[in-house]
Amino acid sequence: MDFTIRALQLMALSFVAVIGILSLVVAVMFLIDRFQTADAIRRNYPVIGRFRYLFSSLGEFFRQYFFAMDREELPFNRAQREWVNRASQGHDNTVAFGSTRNLSVPGTPIFVNAPFPPLDNQFAKSEPLVIGPGARHPYAAPSFFNISGMSFGALSRPAIEALSRGAQEAGIWLNTGEGGLSPYHLQGGCDIVFQIGTAKYGVRDASGELSDDKLHEMAAHDQVRMFEIKLAQGAKPGKGGILPGAKVSAEIAAIRGIPEGQDSLSPNRHRDVASFGDLLDLVNRVRDVTGKPVGIKTVVGGSEVMRQLFDAIAERGDDAAPDFITIDGGEGGTGAAPMPLMDLVGMSVREALPLVADLRDAYGLKSRIRLIASGKLVNPGDLAWALAAGADFVTSARGFMFSLGCIQALKCNKNTCPTGITTHDPRFQKGLVAERKHQRVARYAHEITHEVETIAHSVGVSEPRLLRRHHVRLVQAQEGSVPMNELCPRPEPGSARTRG
Repeated sequence: MDFTIRALQLMALSFVAVIGILSLVVAVMFLIDRFQTADAIRRNYPVIGRFRYLFSSLGEFFRQYFFAMDREELPFNRAQREWVNRASQGHDNTVAFGSTRNLSVPGTPIFVNAPFPPLDNQFAKSEPLVIGPGARHPYAAPSFFNISGMSFGALSRPAIEALSRGAQEAGIWLNTGEGGLSPYHLQGGCDIVFQIGTAKYGVRDASGELSDDKLHEMAAHDQVRMFEIKLAQGAKPGKGGILPGAKVSAEIAAIRGIPEGQDSLSPNRHRDVASFGDLLDLVNRVRDVTGKPVGIKTVVGGSEVMRQLFDAIAERGDDAAPDFITIDGGEGGTGAAPMPLMDLVGMSVREALPLVADLRDAYGLKSRIRLIASGKLVNPGDLAWALAAGADFVTSARGFMFSLGCIQALKCNKNTCPTGITTHDPRFQKGLVAERKHQRVARYAHEITHEVETIAHSVGVSEPRLLRRHHVRLVQAQEGSVPMNELCPRPEPGSARTRG
């Protein structure tokens, strides 16, 4: 009995002590808030006013888990993320009781089912497609779906390792992003596309200029199959890459050729490229030095600019053309960027891809320049639309981030990614085990390819690259849906050159 009474007394004293400490803390916070002059809410409503900022910061997480409907969130809604998650885990991706998608939203693609689709024994696999037939070492790319540019630095070591291993298992390429070639890109043995950004990380000399010796060094890797010159990316058209100093470790600094611990800011364009003539010079220099296909990546701002590019190619001849053009959508991407650029600059890939495909074909370059579509293309319908619109290949960055376990925490620009994908903090990285996650990467690639094939078969063709615009109808605001080939009619081959 005495022991019980003593325990209750100690509990009571502890409770009083806790209340006293909390009261003291609240009193101190009250005085701080009342007499500070920077924040009107906290000055007028001491202590209580602090909850406004707490709830605001937690709002995006509460919405994701409790309040947002399956199709409401941006940049990617729950339905999109969950499809990738189930595909990457090898789970059943069928649904029941009807679609949750609002099929009346303008621009929604509706695929035209065929009355007599091909039977199972009439299906075909997409054959490898050659890129850069005029290069000394052309690349026969085996898959129409591949991994878009994500740098080591922006992504963690285990994330790059998992992507490399998964890409090799799935038979797809992995783009390095503008941060240079790391050992982790090579680790899995997959095909690599080396991206040359405006700062020329990984292929720059001591003064930051493009080095032929470094190009030779990169091209000597058998896994490096192509080079991509990045003019712009969807997250920030008109602004260079941003890697906070907290992420610039000694290893990353050595790979990129920059100082350790300092913000890594790329120029907003290649300093040696001030015209389309300069751009073609750079493309041909890299191709001559490396012997491998060379293309460009850009965000489209309008048809006239792209017409100028094709005019410059026509003036020099087809041999001077880039071997591929990657069209990124202006709707944003994985990179950190100012909000005005993320939100307001650059055409959506939904508008830009058909435009560029039409110009390429009008200039008679369909078999010379391959088109790669990128930008928020993460589900089977996205890929099927892009192939029908004119793309030869589709790449995705965020889709593969979801396959690694990304939860859309929106912390990519900080060093606090809770899933270990975009952080260099060992505490968070330990949650991403490359030996396991690479299987999710490969399964996602296999499953999305399989379901694009399913769409292709449903419209009556044997494989995805036979999809055409007449197989897709686009929902309109007032008129139901209209065939995409009527909204975006193909030009006659050579018509643009005739006008020129």
